[in-house]
Order: sequence, then structure tokens, then C-alpha cells
Amino acid sequence: MKIEGKTKEKKLSCIQYAFRQSVPVMLGYIFLGIAFGLMLQDAGYHFLWAFVISIVVYAGSMQFVMVTLLSSGASLLYTAVMTLFINGRHIFYGFSFIEKYPKMGKVYPYMVFSLTDETYSVLCRAKVPSEIDEKKVMFYISFLDQCYWVVGSTIGGLAGQLITFNSTGIDFSMTALFVAIVVEQWQESKSHVPAVAGFLMSLLFLLIFGADRFILPSLLMSVIILVAARKHLEKEEEKEKNREMEGRAW
Repeated sequence: MKIEGKTKEKKLSCIQYAFRQSVPVMLGYIFLGIAFGLMLQDAGYHFLWAFVISIVVYAGSMQFVMVTLLSSGASLLYTAVMTLFINGRHIFYGFSFIEKYPKMGKVYPYMVFSLTDETYSVLCRAKVPSEIDEKKVMFYISFLDQCYWVVGSTIGGLAGQLITFNSTGIDFSMTALFVAIVVEQWQESKSHVPAVAGFLMSLLFLLIFGADRFILPSLLMSVIILVAARKHLEKEEEKEKNREMEGRAW
């Protein structure tokens, strides 16, 4: 009985920790999901489609683009190419967890599927206490984030059927959330080299390829630069830690 009690307590603490970490995403995803549901309903689709798409697709910004693709009758090939260009960045996110995810057993496929910009940000930032199972925390964060999105999308779809209004510009909420996360990470990060490299590469390839094609090449070049500068960055990080330890000693 004591063992079962400890197991339940530990599981609860994992969920509680994961929920606390996911609160910023919850506040964004509920409203973003509502925005998506409203757009989908405005395009003439039943609210149940918002629910199903958010479970099966769950692609953030691509879901907003998908509304336009569905409305215009785009082909599967064109949709696949657009998805690659818009959400191909998640491939690079996966490099950060290439060692951790395969060790997560049965939930491994779901962890790959549920990796979004915001979930990636939370997983990278979370400093899981040693007494809590990190793998479970990572799963709960990913699962909770998708639940927020599904709930928001369904609410938006329902609201769109009951309330009629002009939804122009509501898709900008995704951009707003991403900017807020970038600002938060900038403030918390000690090294701004990755952010600066990403910004400069994005600007360069935006000028070269245009707004529709710059994402993948800019991400690829950013990864190449950061891999090349990895040893230097690690040395700088180590020096910064030593300075902090010396400062505490004094």
C-alpha cells in the first residue's frame, strides 16, 4: 500500500510540475485554438472538423494555412509541399531530442508527433528536479499542450456557429505568441548567439528567396553555423558558469 501511495504521489507531482511548466502555452493555445476554430467555421466547416484536425494534424501555423488550402481546393501534392516548407523546421527541433525521445518507449511516436514550437520551447527550458521522472514530465507537457489546442479549437468552432463576426486578422495571434516566447527566451538565455544567427540567416534568405521559401534554408544554415561554433559556445558557457561560481564563493 505504501509503495502504491508513493507511486501515485510521484505521478501526481509529475503532472503538477508539467502543468505549471505548460501554463504559458495553455494561455496562448486556448486563444490560438479558438482563432483556428473560428477561421475553420467561417470557411464553412462544422466545429467537429476543428476537433478532429487538432487531434490528427496538430500543426499550429500549418492549420491556419490549411484553412485557405481547403477553401481553395488545393491538391495533395501542393499541400504536402507547403507543409514541408512551413513545418519543416520541426525536423531541426528534433535534433535536440534525438537521444532522449527513442528512450521513451511506447510514447516515442507521440513525442515526435506532438513537437511544436511552443512545446519545444518549454521542454528546452524546463529544469526537471532529480526526484521527478523527466520522461514522464516531457510526455505530460506535450500531451497537455495538445489538449489546450484541441479544447481551444473546439470552443472556437462552436462559437463561430453561434456568433457571427468578422474574423479578419485573427490568425496573427500565432505570430504574437511566437514573438512573446522569443522575447522570454532572449531574457532568460545567457548567450544570444543562436538567436542572432537565426535572425540574420532569416533576414538574408528572406531577401534572397522571398517570404514563401526562406524558412527551410535559413534554418539549415543556422544549424550549420551553430554546429560549427558549438565548441566555442560551450567554452563560453563554461567560463560563464565558472564566473558565477566564483561570484558565489566571494
